[in-house]
Amino acid sequence: MRLTDEQRAVVAHGEGHARVAAVAGAGKTTTMVARVLKLLEQGVPAARILVLMFNRSAREDFQSRLAAMAPAGQALPDVRTFHSLGHRLTGSLTRWGALASRQLLTADWQLERLLRQATLAALADDPGARDAALDAERLEALAHFCALVKAEMVTPAELHDRLDFGENTDYFPVAFEHAEQLLAEHGLVSYADLLYRPLLALEADPELCRRVRGFLDHVIIDEYQDINVAQQRLLALLAGREAAVMAVGDANQCIYEWRGAHPDTMLERFTATFGAATDYPLSTTFRHGHALALAANHAIAANRRRPDQLCLAGAHTPDTGLAVGQGASAVLDTLDDWHRQGRRLDEACLLVRSWALTVPLQLSLLRAGVPFRLAREDRFVFRLPLVQALAGYLMLARSPSLLQDPEHLHLLLAQPTPFVARERLAALAARLADTQRWPERHDPLIDGLKPHQRRTLKRRWALLCELPKLGSWPPAKLLQHVVEGVEAEKVLKRAAARRDKGEEDVRLLDVLVEQASELGDDVEAFIELLRRPVENRDDGVLISTVHGAKGLEWPLVVLAGSNEEDFPHYSRDNPLSPQRLEEERRLFYVAITRAREQLCIVHDGGDHRPSRFIGETAWRDCQQVSERLSAAGQGEYASPLAVSVPGLVERYLASLGQALPIAAAASAPGGVAESGPAAADYCVGQRIRHAVFGEGEIAVIEGNPANPVIEVRFLQAGRRRLIARRAPIELLEGVVA
Repeated sequence: MRLTDEQRAVVAHGEGHARVAAVAGAGKTTTMVARVLKLLEQGVPAARILVLMFNRSAREDFQSRLAAMAPAGQALPDVRTFHSLGHRLTGSLTRWGALASRQLLTADWQLERLLRQATLAALADDPGARDAALDAERLEALAHFCALVKAEMVTPAELHDRLDFGENTDYFPVAFEHAEQLLAEHGLVSYADLLYRPLLALEADPELCRRVRGFLDHVIIDEYQDINVAQQRLLALLAGREAAVMAVGDANQCIYEWRGAHPDTMLERFTATFGAATDYPLSTTFRHGHALALAANHAIAANRRRPDQLCLAGAHTPDTGLAVGQGASAVLDTLDDWHRQGRRLDEACLLVRSWALTVPLQLSLLRAGVPFRLAREDRFVFRLPLVQALAGYLMLARSPSLLQDPEHLHLLLAQPTPFVARERLAALAARLADTQRWPERHDPLIDGLKPHQRRTLKRRWALLCELPKLGSWPPAKLLQHVVEGVEAEKVLKRAAARRDKGEEDVRLLDVLVEQASELGDDVEAFIELLRRPVENRDDGVLISTVHGAKGLEWPLVVLAGSNEEDFPHYSRDNPLSPQRLEEERRLFYVAITRAREQLCIVHDGGDHRPSRFIGETAWRDCQQVSERLSAAGQGEYASPLAVSVPGLVERYLASLGQALPIAAAASAPGGVAESGPAAADYCVGQRIRHAVFGEGEIAVIEGNPANPVIEVRFLQAGRRRLIARRAPIELLEGVVA
């Protein structure tokens, strides 16, 4: 294997623990394989080495590469995921009588059924809340809550108090306890229990700990930044004081805080758990060129919880191009240019922060006839229950006879949820289709409903009867009327068990109304678009969320939906905390570092402000630095290059052993920068570093991109009091931080 000096240092690590900080595309798998082979060459028995990988596909890839590089007949160490390690440990503890024998729940429907029973038991004294609690999304949120309790190793009450699980979830801690009772009564375990039960048993019995320790000399863990509290504590028990632990990962790519991971795990928590460690950087990426490496460094620089490490482009990496575009046309133009260069669409990936943001992409690609595939097939537009229902409302406006179709009525009564059991809704829909009249006051069909449930369904029936009279309305106006008539925003927020899920569903409504407005007066065309059957195309462009793209890469990446409030994700009702902003910034860092040859960041424009993260990348500066590095030695550039963050650029160049004339973006007194970005290049939401307003701090650029203003915050002389002032951007002197 051809290794860099940094990689060779990791492979040759001597005694004690080690932390390996590997940037995206740093060849960490190659380095880990070489490290294992080195240990075997030094005579360490294969049985005394344990390698832990993040998931099954990573484990299989590592095993195959290790087997290919090892000498013939060489015994190889155990390579496992944490779940497979927990499964093996559970088996041992069961044989020793420390754990009762239980069967693993392997099917989603089995876990859902158990959680339904736990929910019913938890809400035994509040039958009116059951219908909403038994909704599929609420049960999914309860499953996440139960797994997170076991990952964080805290009490359910403590976890619920600490995290925002939304309204109407106060019963979650009680439901957790009922679920635990059901698991015990029926002799079952969930995947989370594969670590949780052995860890509880081991921590409660020192003698058991002594029985499982002492079998390992070396433990190597990949993606260490993504392990949770339970995994770290179990690892510490197994390693004891004898085994040397090597943690490989990147705190800048910790994007699973919502399921128990913490960036501090790779930083302070490692030494707090295992003791002193030797730190090794893997700073060179073999994935992309200088422009993107520099943009990634700029993008993460504002985070406080991060390693002090730069990502450096390797000598033979692609000359990665950067671009920023606006709207669906930018996405289509980028894909068209790629295709005209003779490149395949399956080499490209469209990334988004959340699945709701894929809707405009799917509809735009459908209209343009561009083949695509989704990482999750259940996220096709026409398969989303809410989208099916909204299309059904529009169809009713055009086809009054659907008012006599019980199945169609059932779909419309059920979405968005009225918090009524499906069986009752089906019976009500059949009655309404037959009689075309709302039931009498004491009819058994509605008599058992709560007053707000009756009001909701009666208003919805009135809307359904009204729609055939509105068939001439344009689709956007009609859709907006339906959204308001069913109080969709309020209902979706109430139905979601997590605040961010409710906001994502509401964003889906906004996206659909925006898409409907693009088709003008053609309701039929919009209905056909929403209901058009489409399947995954192997030759098409992949659409995925950033979370789903972790660990992957593509020649072309288009990061769409890069709008303020979409990415970073927040709302007025749920503002960003410093911790959440840092997590969003790490997610953006992961997103842009998936690209090899070309990255295009797209914001929607219009009423949507471009994401602050676009400005933080300083992408134009990065592109220019890359161009000058390519032309170095040719005498093409004599004058210094003005950049917004010269210190970072100079540090990058020094790390490469390169020298270019760099200067801070200068500005004339009282005016905008003479060199560097012009006023029109500033993005709403960006922070400003210097200004002509004297001592103080510029907070952000506000307004709209066409007519931005700056909000000035400074300390009043002699007082610790912030004063804010707004001014036109033309008064700006300085650069984007």
